[in-house]
Amino acid sequence: MALSVHNPDQYMSSFRQILAQGRKRIGLLIGAGAPADIPNGAGTGPLIPAVAGLTTQVLDALKASHGTCLDDIKKDIANANIESILSRVRGLASVIGKAEVYGLNGDGHAKLSEAICKEIGTIVNQPLPKGESAFTQLVSWMSGSAREHGIEIFTTNYDLLFEQALERGKLPYFDGFTGAHEPFFDPASISGNKLPAAWVRLWKLHGSIGWESNANGEVIRNGRGSSSQLVYPEQMKYDRTQKAPYAALFDRLKAFLMTSDTLLISSGFSYADAHVSALLDECLAANPSASLFAFQYQPIAAETHACDIAKRRPNLSVYCPDAAMINGVQAAWKPGDPPSKDWGPIQEGYWDKAKEKFRLGQFVVLARFFASSRSDQTLPAIAMPILGGTAP
Repeated sequence: MALSVHNPDQYMSSFRQILAQGRKRIGLLIGAGAPADIPNGAGTGPLIPAVAGLTTQVLDALKASHGTCLDDIKKDIANANIESILSRVRGLASVIGKAEVYGLNGDGHAKLSEAICKEIGTIVNQPLPKGESAFTQLVSWMSGSAREHGIEIFTTNYDLLFEQALERGKLPYFDGFTGAHEPFFDPASISGNKLPAAWVRLWKLHGSIGWESNANGEVIRNGRGSSSQLVYPEQMKYDRTQKAPYAALFDRLKAFLMTSDTLLISSGFSYADAHVSALLDECLAANPSASLFAFQYQPIAAETHACDIAKRRPNLSVYCPDAAMINGVQAAWKPGDPPSKDWGPIQEGYWDKAKEKFRLGQFVVLARFFASSRSDQTLPAIAMPILGGTAP
């Protein structure tokens, strides 16, 4: 029996049409790997590090003042990173009072939490590179055609790169806050769809360095790069987060996926975030007409979190450099006959012939593919199945 293979040309032809036509309800799920794929101005590293790099930088910065405490906390957390460490610190700050754990009482852990957030804010508060970048290319694609539905961006990142790119491109967007002096969060606006389709919806699932608490304990958007309102998956269970925007933002993600014939496209997201992944799994099971395309950076053997869901949910398709899992079937890539005689330049946008690797797991390459879908090389409709979902 012949082994199964996946033809990238077949799937990317259909995907390109979806991006170009403007009729599909499309959302983006952007994780920490996206800005980590963009070099900083000096060319010495990523613009903003992913979680592992962020953990190293924050712990190094706090080593002199809190090194012993943080080392002890790391030992007690499996696969510790800065998100799980901050969750542990905040949890202790809220319950231990005057008792000491890891050498600090409740007030000490509260101050350590503030110090961690301050360092995170310093690291991720980066300006968008001048000129063209992956973020400006995505904005170009969003503004390039008339749409029946507004693009929705769901991101677990705390940086302001999307805000800067949208404003640079003069593309209006709504992030759930309204007002001018101290913009406040309005849950009622999030739950509806009354905005014009030309407006982008930007949902910061874990908070933003532009948020802070006012004198009444309400979350406001200040735009100054404050980082006091960063929240991670473990923190969602605490009462304080239920009074803030986070529950409403996750409800919005659920509502998006529960809408008929929607497509969510992820990039830079590892699926190791159990809180988000559980919601995605639940919604894909409840709504078979929704589709999720996961463009992953690592070989498929390393993308266990995404593949575990895709094995159960055929409407989740996982695209890796060496192979893909589509409709629950894992198989290697093998290009076939091109969909048209002028397909060569388009294929170069997603396929590395020399290395025989699929390229769209890189955020910068995926963004370029989005932008190029607006070119005159858009193909006529081809009768073929859409990966894990319904045709547009």
